[in-house]
Amino acid sequence: MRNLITILTSVLAAQASAACTRETLQAVTEQLLAAQTAGQASFSSLSNKVAYTENRKNVNIKSGILTKPMKIDHARSQHDTTQCAAFSEFIIANSAAPYVITTQLRLDNTSKVSQIDTIWTSKGDWLFNATGTLYWASREKWDSIPVGKRDSRAVIKAAGDAYCDLFNNKMVQVPWGSPCARLEGGMYTGKGEATDSCNVGVPSGVPLVNRRYVIDEEYGTVDTMMDFGGKAGQVGAAGLPDSHEFRVEGGKLRYVHTLSSCGGKACM
Repeated sequence: MRNLITILTSVLAAQASAACTRETLQAVTEQLLAAQTAGQASFSSLSNKVAYTENRKNVNIKSGILTKPMKIDHARSQHDTTQCAAFSEFIIANSAAPYVITTQLRLDNTSKVSQIDTIWTSKGDWLFNATGTLYWASREKWDSIPVGKRDSRAVIKAAGDAYCDLFNNKMVQVPWGSPCARLEGGMYTGKGEATDSCNVGVPSGVPLVNRRYVIDEEYGTVDTMMDFGGKAGQVGAAGLPDSHEFRVEGGKLRYVHTLSSCGGKACM
């Protein structure tokens, strides 16, 4: 009986994986973009039982940020067929209501979006400057990496984790790339030079915990949503809602995008 259960579980997992294609995930992120543009809290791939959070708190999707129509000036999405998940970054540079939004979506075995986790920032959040974010993000190169040069999921995740671990352990060896540029709010470390570095210092003694990942090997990316200075095992209970997205090339960090929501509190 136990063997039968194991076999059935494996078959179902294989079927779910086979059904989760890049094309399926791309259709979902396109629907998310259209929904946010129109200010609609629903789209065809959305499960009627979707679990929805904003800035690490449970929120009714019908009263969340998706209900606000926005002209999105920059959109980029990454797709994780292994986890059947996707990530989107939206930049809205409207001076009256600017936002930078990152979203992780997860699909169930019926290809419906069963979970959405969004972190959004606006005026008053850490180093927030949507115009600056748009300027720098639109000049970066996040294109597909040739098959023979792609890093494994493990390498991509390890590079992102090393960077995040550094905040609480200065002995961690981070695979810094050169060049590497960090976009933190609207602050950018890149100057367009071969010597550009992301190793420009981070706070000490700050745990970055309760991490959730979306990894796209084709593009060398991992987005990590977490609690900056939070409590391990208690999602959203403390610290700042935070997203760090990394582009990894040849096992080294190439780009880092960060945003932290202050929620009306002092950030640091």
